[in-house]
Amino acid sequence: MTSEVIPGRATARPVPLLGWEVPMRWNNWIRQIHRWLAIAFTVTVIVTFVALAQEEPIVWISYVPLLPLALLLITGLYLFVLPYVVKRRGGRGTAGAS
Repeated sequence: MTSEVIPGRATARPVPLLGWEVPMRWNNWIRQIHRWLAIAFTVTVIVTFVALAQEEPIVWISYVPLLPLALLLITGLYLFVLPYVVKRRGGRGTAGAS
């Protein structure tokens, strides 16, 4: 297994996968999960509005958006704190930062 650089990819801690190494970027995974959670939250809120607009609404359906909202809170706080942690550790800042 050789360590080869994939063009256009950042070099992070490589993980062997199917004979070649894939750079692991946890931040990108968290960002993607956060985006999909935002979509899931929006859908659950729309479904909740439709369900509660019925003649005999199901009251427990109003709790359905809370799970994606809680997960959005966790991933959002992680993404919010990340630049400060990187700066404090003396790591590389974001592009365009002074």
